[in-house]
Amino acid sequence: MIKNLTKEEWVKIGQEMIAERHRKIMVAKTRKFDTIATHGLYDYEESLRNNNGSIMEPIYMSPAQAYHNSAEMEAGLAYEMPNWCYSRIANPSTYFLEETTALLESYGSDIEASCLATGSGMAAVRVATDPFLVKDDTLPPPNFVACAKVYGGTFQQFWVRRWKEQGIEVRWIQNPFDMHEWEEKTDSGTRFLFGEFPSNPSVAIFDIEKVAALAHSNRIPCIVDSTCASPALTRPLLHGADIVIQSASKVIGASGTSIAGLLTSRKNIPSKVGEEAMKADFATWAKFWPFRDNGPALSPMNAIMILNDLRSLRMRLAQMSNTALKVATFLENHPKIDRVHYPGLRSFEAHEIARNYMKLADTDQNMFGYMMAVEIREDSPLESKNSRVFYDALQMFWRATDLGRVKSVATLNAISTHQQQGEEGRKIADIKPNTCRLSVGIEDPADIINDLEQALDKI
Repeated sequence: MIKNLTKEEWVKIGQEMIAERHRKIMVAKTRKFDTIATHGLYDYEESLRNNNGSIMEPIYMSPAQAYHNSAEMEAGLAYEMPNWCYSRIANPSTYFLEETTALLESYGSDIEASCLATGSGMAAVRVATDPFLVKDDTLPPPNFVACAKVYGGTFQQFWVRRWKEQGIEVRWIQNPFDMHEWEEKTDSGTRFLFGEFPSNPSVAIFDIEKVAALAHSNRIPCIVDSTCASPALTRPLLHGADIVIQSASKVIGASGTSIAGLLTSRKNIPSKVGEEAMKADFATWAKFWPFRDNGPALSPMNAIMILNDLRSLRMRLAQMSNTALKVATFLENHPKIDRVHYPGLRSFEAHEIARNYMKLADTDQNMFGYMMAVEIREDSPLESKNSRVFYDALQMFWRATDLGRVKSVATLNAISTHQQQGEEGRKIADIKPNTCRLSVGIEDPADIINDLEQALDKI
């Protein structure tokens, strides 16, 4: 009987489970984006064996797993066989999301990747960076190099939590297109290089391949937050990045029902610190050890809500990108707009870099996402009077700090997402009082433009 199996027999069963999972991964990696997003690794066998024939992945709300006997428990909690044991560490519902995400970030390549789902995008940033900042007396004091044009929460985590509170220096990159600046600020104490592609809210980008090459020449990882592109537009692992972060609360989960983060890593990443197991499979190691101890777990309900939205990601991105380009073109030519930052515009400083990296999955078609930063014309560079008149006059756009939604959302970042970092921090990140971030949804382009036009008429 199965409850009489020994630990060695359970370990053997575990090895067979791992081999079967690897076989399924190899099959799935031959498929295209939409197929992977729809099915992941969930198939007839999984459905009939474990889930009573359910076509859709179930939500496992129970926090803990029962075992047949002590031998299975011992093998499971020693991580010698696949199991989910406790939802703070793992859960079947989060597995479904993690497996699908790892495939989307790596399919069609020989890259082996694994994924860890977290309770938020900020938790993913923390889990992805903490292990590289540990104390090591054989090395110089740790620092890390990061683009200053990042989401306000990331800026605060790096500048306040890491540098001011812990004394771990963050070296800000002011111009992410300038490789000389990246090189100048990287030294023997640098533990990783970090950037958003594109950044929130200024949509700044950088040359992923060149920054990754610089990181690898210094034996450190390149970490990319690709939230505002998603794997439907940019897959940083294929361009040399070692770890990719997604705030799945954004366009991946565009219905706006859940907070979630995703951390995907390639196997065998470089690092000056950490044990070999960490370098061999960072996301899995993080799940078993620091993630388990710190507890930034994702709710199983949220995991399935995000997974359900993920299935239509590529199609949404195509529509949102096409609409956003029309909106950006309209605004760029409007007399009450000073500047529009959008990678799809020829006026965008790094337009050619964007053309190299931002393409709709499974096509050669350039698409540039749903987000833009718009500078409203003011009488003085430090004013926001006209920007507030425009913002308050919006009727269809939602005034909120959200982005990546099926509904269009507008944000004045200086008084919202980047308010807490103060004037000094906003100056470092180049957040201006007249900057309005627009996140374009799936509404008809004419209706979106009409709303913007009537709001601009109020100025």
